[in-house]
Amino acid sequence: MPAPRMSSTPLPGIGVRYDLTTREHRRLSVVAQRDGGRTLHAYRKDDPDECALSVRLTAGESEALIDALMPSHHSPSLLSTTDLGLVAERIELSSTSYWNGRVLGETHVRTETGASIVAVLRRAGAIPSPTPDFRLAGGDILIVIGTREGVEAAAAILGRE
Repeated sequence: MPAPRMSSTPLPGIGVRYDLTTREHRRLSVVAQRDGGRTLHAYRKDDPDECALSVRLTAGESEALIDALMPSHHSPSLLSTTDLGLVAERIELSSTSYWNGRVLGETHVRTETGASIVAVLRRAGAIPSPTPDFRLAGGDILIVIGTREGVEAAAAILGRE
């Protein structure tokens, strides 16, 4: 069976949209909002541009749906950030970003927001625990952990054009 086709699109100020095309050529999407909520969309088979279903889920409802779809996703060794009041989010650095080509330390994200950039995804690789002298590049996806407010403030800093 071929792997499902999945893509993601940053939605500045909103969150990220994840699109899935199934093996039956059905389109589903999930918009992950910055407030932790999710909106699930299912599109018509005969017209993949027409939304047949749109359901807004709270963070708790999203977690319950994940449990129903994949009950083995929890592991005692994994950090459950929502139980601790923390969130983890992917923030993509645009090619026109002010920070493109600059070093991570210049952003002052941790100092100004309390949020931490714990990894950078670049092309097919991951750079865990980037140091302050790590040079950022357009297209980098930064994994940021902190409070909801801290992550939102980090996204605002990193979104500077």
